[in-house]
Amino acid sequence: MGVNTANAYGRISVTDDVIAQIAGLATLECYGVVDLVSKRLSDSLADLMKKKRVSRGVKIITSGDRILIDLYVILKYGVSIEAVSQSLRTSVKYRVEHFTGMVVDAVNVNVVGVKV
Repeated sequence: MGVNTANAYGRISVTDDVIAQIAGLATLECYGVVDLVSKRLSDSLADLMKKKRVSRGVKIITSGDRILIDLYVILKYGVSIEAVSQSLRTSVKYRVEHFTGMVVDAVNVNVVGVKV
């Protein structure tokens, strides 16, 4: 679906895929994050056939000009889950709002696993 905004110069449309890529890149740059993973097994099987996508473990829900982001991540063993999750929320929210100019309502971090 995506989000839309308009100003004096015209209309801007940002698709969910672009938002997911921005959020995915911001997630992978955070300390303690090993990888993004798909929520469903069918998504994982489909991803095996394609080259690695940055937006694999990111789910975007848009409502008007508001954005809700769900992240499915694997963290490094030994890091504080709370600290990494807070860092992820802050970083992803800032990056998406900075790039799109839209408001991010929430960033939900789902820790799927831990890797040594």
